[in-house]
Amino acid sequence: MKRIKPVLIILILLSLLAFSFPSRCSFAVNSTKKNVIFMIMDGTNSDIVTLSRWYKGAGLNLDKILVGGVRTYSGESAITDSAAAGTAMATGVKTKADHIGMSQAGEPELTVLEAAKQSGYSTGIVSTSPIQHATPAAFTSHVVDRNEFGDIGEQQVYQNLDVILGGGAAWLKPKSKNKVKNDDGMLKTKQISREDGENLLSIIKSSESLYSFTASRDGLSKSRADGKLWGAFAEEDLAYDFDRKALKPDEPTLAEMTEAAIERLSSSTKGFFLMVEGSKVDWAAHKNDPVGMISEVLSFDKAVGEALEFAERDGNTLVVAVTDHGNSGLTLGNVDTDKNYKSQPQDHFVGPLKKAEYTVKGATSLLKDDRSNLKEVLGKYGLDGLNKKEYCVMKEAKDVSDLEDEMVKLMAKRANLGFSTHGHTGEDVFLYGFGPGKPSGLVENVELPRIFARYLGFSLESFSDWYMDGEKFFEEKGYKVLIDKRDRDNPEMVVSGGEDELRFPENKDYYLRNGERVELRSVNVYSGGRFFVHWE
Repeated sequence: MKRIKPVLIILILLSLLAFSFPSRCSFAVNSTKKNVIFMIMDGTNSDIVTLSRWYKGAGLNLDKILVGGVRTYSGESAITDSAAAGTAMATGVKTKADHIGMSQAGEPELTVLEAAKQSGYSTGIVSTSPIQHATPAAFTSHVVDRNEFGDIGEQQVYQNLDVILGGGAAWLKPKSKNKVKNDDGMLKTKQISREDGENLLSIIKSSESLYSFTASRDGLSKSRADGKLWGAFAEEDLAYDFDRKALKPDEPTLAEMTEAAIERLSSSTKGFFLMVEGSKVDWAAHKNDPVGMISEVLSFDKAVGEALEFAERDGNTLVVAVTDHGNSGLTLGNVDTDKNYKSQPQDHFVGPLKKAEYTVKGATSLLKDDRSNLKEVLGKYGLDGLNKKEYCVMKEAKDVSDLEDEMVKLMAKRANLGFSTHGHTGEDVFLYGFGPGKPSGLVENVELPRIFARYLGFSLESFSDWYMDGEKFFEEKGYKVLIDKRDRDNPEMVVSGGEDELRFPENKDYYLRNGERVELRSVNVYSGGRFFVHWE
């Protein structure tokens, strides 16, 4: 038999190795789509989760995926607000109260949603509050004051997200003189509609935007399953879930919006990042309304069920649910149960609550101007059989807000519940997770966006210098820079040199070169007298 030459042996071995191992390129290819659904139940403490489970009479979807806890403190306080908490969970950076997508120094930080978008993922937000409210805003915009709804709304329009569902239609419309007091504990007067006079609705509905727009529950169910989707279902916030069927039947539930968002985003070729907020547990907690709190915990839990159903089928979706902070200090038990707490069955807590047909806000919305139906309204909130003293307190309330305060106090007394504050609280909160890459144990809130980024295959740190001080950047390159504030509500950074003039309008994702529009990858941010831009 002839001997095989050494050179031939080497060639054969190399051929076998080529068959045995994929090429370098094939190692880098991952054909499996990955998705993240991040769900935030705003302003929820542990006792209301327990109370909601008892009220339901069965386990929650959340119960099945409890994995740990989250620390919530802000950059400056042991008790955070939603803006700082949302920013921490969106950017991985602790900041101060009221800051949205901004560092403590007032400089924009790219969010995990924006980074996912830049990495090729589809993106969306869902909220029962105005979408310009603190938590959805923290993932999609950059301002130093959470009340700048006009700037937040404009940035959201120019972020080009794939799905936006929630309230806040008022801040997409031109200027009006109407004002209203917030109902989320902030107690600040805010402008309803845009101060700059821009009609963002017309931009959303334009053929260039590629959005399908709907303002109704029926429109949401009938919207096509592909392409971009914007749903604005209320001028401000959506109704509490317990009130919705009777008072606002044309508004979708949080679960319905979540299902629609997932269906739309799941057609993405790479995968998606979706943030879902059940906003109004927090609002009810600020009112110390246990009925409203239960309404929104159970509404959120149904939305969690939609996310889990999809994730279980899909197999490559990470679902994380958490609250951003506690609120109200609700306790099962109060000063009246000091000595008899050992003999309090569950019905002593949930029985009085189940008599309510509406939340306190829903009930008082039925009140006639002359209060001739006061007893009926009290009954709608489950407050029947009042004695003379109790009824007189209600009758003598000077306005609706005071009446609501008295109603929730009496409900809490009847249900053996305690409240320590109308504000936020600083305790660690529950962490829920399901799917590949899920976190566990006690984690800092700033770790969550890094966990999402790692699962999706990018690093937040790689985007750390995304935004730059535009004035400083262009001046160092020899250009002349000025801030044009002649239109107070629409400032621009003007960069000039040679034959070129570049104009960067606030909140837009483009600049004008000698009047011709040039697209940018991020919105322009104007804050503290400085323009921040992304330039490549």
